Amino acid sequence: MRQLVYNAVKCHECEETIVSYSVHDYKTCGCDNRAMVDGGLNYARYGAMDMDKITSINIYADDDFEIVRKYATRGARGKDGKQPLKWIPLCDLEDDHLQAIIEYGGTPWHIDLIKKEIDYRANMLNKKLDK
Repeated sequence: MRQLVYNAVKCHECEETIVSYSVHDYKTCGCDNRAMVDGGLNYARYGAMDMDKITSINIYADDDFEIVRKYATRGARGKDGKQPLKWIPLCDLEDDHLQAIIEYGGTPWHIDLIKKEIDYRANMLNKKLDK
């Protein structure tokens, strides 16, 4: 089965994009269409009063990495761990944060994405140096 890395719905009635980050993270938009998304990265469940007015946006770990790195996220609470939870795309994580995630551990598929991001940055740096 393919691994979800981003599970969202865009409501075209109110133009809101709602994202479900974890299992049972049920979210709805604020308009009368009541678009909803649920399931986090475990399953994609979505709906609305008028299904023709929504677009489901699902990104998977095996999609093009140029896309994956912009949508796959890591939850962070700041260096002291006391900040509100913030979901940060892999492409925006600092290098030392990526390394700390590998040292801390996590699900194998997520660690694989972190390693791909590190390799991606190294390859981009090498391409710049070759020019």
